[in-house]
Amino acid sequence: MTRLRVGIALVVLLLGAAAAAVFWSGVRSLDAPLRLGAPLRFKVTPGASFAHVATELATQGVVAQPRAWILYARLKRLAPAVKAGEYEIQPGTTPRELLLKMVNGQVLLHSLTIVDGWRVQDLLDALRRSPDIVSTLPEQTAPSVLGATIMTRLGAPGIDAEGQFLPETYRFIGGTTDIELLRQAHAALVRELDAAWTDRAPDLRLHSANELLIMASIVQKESGLPQELARIAGLYLHRLGVGMRLQADPTVIYGLGEQYDGDIHTVDLRTDGPYNTYTRAGLPPTPIALAGAAVIRATARPEKTDALYFVASTKGDGSHIFSATLEQHNAAVAAYVAHQRKAAEGSPR
Repeated sequence: MTRLRVGIALVVLLLGAAAAAVFWSGVRSLDAPLRLGAPLRFKVTPGASFAHVATELATQGVVAQPRAWILYARLKRLAPAVKAGEYEIQPGTTPRELLLKMVNGQVLLHSLTIVDGWRVQDLLDALRRSPDIVSTLPEQTAPSVLGATIMTRLGAPGIDAEGQFLPETYRFIGGTTDIELLRQAHAALVRELDAAWTDRAPDLRLHSANELLIMASIVQKESGLPQELARIAGLYLHRLGVGMRLQADPTVIYGLGEQYDGDIHTVDLRTDGPYNTYTRAGLPPTPIALAGAAVIRATARPEKTDALYFVASTKGDGSHIFSATLEQHNAAVAAYVAHQRKAAEGSPR
């Protein structure tokens, strides 16, 4: 009996030692880096249990001891708190850190940049190309009809979609719909436009925030230099003040749509249409592009100038020469044409 008891005791000790070894191995595994050689994107589907998450990561060879991880999550009462979503797991992350990341819902954020000067069609094309955005808008729809559908879904029926989205970089979780991102961009535009209109110059020659947005879209297409925005806005507003037509090439181009071949022809300037500011006085009926925040602010507080004309300078940096008289303007145009001709003659053929 004594030998039997000793044998049993030895077995118990061995089993206890083995259990302890397994236990401490499991504990250590919680702080050991996951088996990753590169960042891994992993989706926790809605309704998935933590045990399912652990098993799936173990199947992929990422988690070495899923049972220890599951037991730890249950003991800490964290398993039910894991949030659904897409996560990016970096090399060096431990199971304990990953669990906290999932509990805190630190999901992977994607980004989309709406570029200053885009048309709304450019924005819609970018949304369709993004693999992280869910498309809900019909593709085979006339632009005007689609624009009306979008604005109705955004709670702004009757407003033309052109110009109604603020250019900037938006961050979003995977699976965000196109209309939801448009909602964010439109809300950002409304906030920026309202703030600029409230803070506008007291003598601004515009009658509404909508007119401010239309003028800002023209300025946006005329120059990308921050130091010129307020001056170009002041020039166009000066034209309005003296009863001169805007004569803005970008509005003509916008009106031509797909008929624009890269050049503005004399016939284009003489053919009347709602966006031809050579034949019609005042502003066009809608914005012609997506105006950035800086342009909207510059247009709301334009520079006071006696200039009525401007042409590209010969510096090649996108800047312009501004003139108060037609004679000065013609001289600046002649200088620019001569510079371009000389540059063309000197370039290799």
